[in-house]
Amino acid sequence: MASVPVRPGDRRVSPVFLGIAAVAAVAGWAAWTGFGDVPGLAVFVFVTAAWIVSLCLHEYAHARTALHAGDPTVGAKGYLTLNPLTYTHPLLSIVLPVVFVALGGIGLPGGAVSIERGRIRGRLRHSLVSAAGPLTNVLFAVVCTAPFWLDALDGVPPAFRSALAFLALLQVTAAILNFLPVPGLDGYGVVEPWLPPGVRRQAEPFARYGLLLAVALLLWVPVANGVFFDVVHAVLRGLGVDESASSCGFALYRFWEDGGLCAVTG
Repeated sequence: MASVPVRPGDRRVSPVFLGIAAVAAVAGWAAWTGFGDVPGLAVFVFVTAAWIVSLCLHEYAHARTALHAGDPTVGAKGYLTLNPLTYTHPLLSIVLPVVFVALGGIGLPGGAVSIERGRIRGRLRHSLVSAAGPLTNVLFAVVCTAPFWLDALDGVPPAFRSALAFLALLQVTAAILNFLPVPGLDGYGVVEPWLPPGVRRQAEPFARYGLLLAVALLLWVPVANGVFFDVVHAVLRGLGVDESASSCGFALYRFWEDGGLCAVTG
């Protein structure tokens, strides 16, 4: 198989990503300082932009791991630039996850980098490529919750604190959802190399529907929704974030409803 060189420009961080990160930083400052008459609007922009940043990092982790595992084509495809516009389906990878955040507070996985698995040798490498994305969400959640588990919340404004708690919830939901061993999700990609060929062939047709099925269960089956969020909030409590903080963040995020009081009372 012909080698594909990775050029220096293939690794240059995209201005698109830097612009999204800058929007997150400015909105975070606005949420911290209470700038503007609608604090929920600042929280909405901050969480949305930061969530898109995390989606870009998620896909970058897949691509970067694939590069070191043996697939140099990820560079030519633009995946190492963190530019979400290079993904296979920008609409499904960016717009749809943001819509699901607004609708149900669920961190919907993106999933849009095309990796040439035939270039990668070894089952462990294939598993690591799949695991790299959700592990990024885990790391993001740990960073977001650092003020909570470090007991360093003194002086942190209530609106910003709630925004961090909700952003952490999104990262935890994305990590757990991604790690489910369902065809089409990263969790299945982790275990797939270790499954018998017959099982892999039988599961392959379901890969395109796995994500939709998992999300449908979470949104419209109360029992599944309850169990899922019980696990999510148990993880968040372990990171020092109680349910009231993330719920307040979600209320603020949906600023078009009635999240204003939450910003005042914290």
